[in-house]
Amino acid sequence: MQDDLVFKALADPTRRLLLDTLRERGGRTLGELEEVVVEHTPMTRFGVSKHLRLLEEANLVVTLRSGREKLHHLNPVPIQQVHDRWIDKYTERRLTALTTLKSQLEEKP
Repeated sequence: MQDDLVFKALADPTRRLLLDTLRERGGRTLGELEEVVVEHTPMTRFGVSKHLRLLEEANLVVTLRSGREKLHHLNPVPIQQVHDRWIDKYTERRLTALTTLKSQLEEKP
């Protein structure tokens, strides 16, 4: 179920933009994130808030209070878990093949 939420969250370009923005610098307010999104697409503060809520449900964004502000931070753990489960297994054979080829080529005079 958690993987479904992560895949759904990553499927939307606006949510990926929000994640990229938080990867560059975490601890951003809704207003700061709204400014970034509005540069790329016409969206209201309410729209940005809805996207952030879905990212929070997928555990990709963690929101912390700092005084009167809510600061949003990227949580990369679910993305790493998806990578470990879905991507890493498919690249393992290729890496083994490349390592073997490298060893064989280095052995030849």
